[in-house]
Amino acid sequence: MKRFYLPAILVACMFFSGCETAQQIVNNLPNATGSLTNDQIVQGLKEALTIGTQNSSSKLSAIDGYFANAAIKILLPPEAQKVESTLRSLGLGSTVDKAVLSLNRAAEDAAKSAAPIFVNAIKQMTITDALGILKGGNNAATNYFKGKTTAALTDAFKPTINAALSKVSATKYWTDMFTVYNKFATTPVNTDLSGYVTGKAIDGIFFQVSQEEAKIRTDPAARVTDILKKVFGSSQAKS
Repeated sequence: MKRFYLPAILVACMFFSGCETAQQIVNNLPNATGSLTNDQIVQGLKEALTIGTQNSSSKLSAIDGYFANAAIKILLPPEAQKVESTLRSLGLGSTVDKAVLSLNRAAEDAAKSAAPIFVNAIKQMTITDALGILKGGNNAATNYFKGKTTAALTDAFKPTINAALSKVSATKYWTDMFTVYNKFATTPVNTDLSGYVTGKAIDGIFFQVSQEEAKIRTDPAARVTDILKKVFGSSQAKS
């Protein structure tokens, strides 16, 4: 039955900023059958974070995971927005649209490699890290992942995005777009397309992770049904 109390422990510590340690919450639980060790508390948090980051990766790696999400949809780089406006005015909007879609498809392809990187960061989490997340601010878990995974995500995403850009003809659309534009422009535009898409793709991953974290911290209904019930439901049934 000890596992049954893990959701309450995690929610209480994440929702009430005055909580000093997770163990204090355990001791105050009604009808508790025994105390949980710090290791058990950390394991519960790790399981919840694993599910949350896997959900994030799964959502973004699906078709339209980026493209249909206005908050993280990858648009043309700022320096290329004048290009976009010019090409649309010349009746070449479909070329621009294909280029934008290709950028997002590349990000969706790369997002498939995110989950193992997050899982590795979770496995390396110490008791101090975990209690810091439980006691931390609204983005404590997201900030932990940014510090631990950004370099690895960049290394994993960039070659995947390079390959994906070629696979979905993004490079071709990009070249076509700027070839046409440069016929009318006095200064050619030269952009590191894969680097730009990689950065935006990683921003999107962390945005989605922050959304998962927010559900646990601020949405009581989500804590009960969407996140914690999914994470601990099967283990409760087996208790």
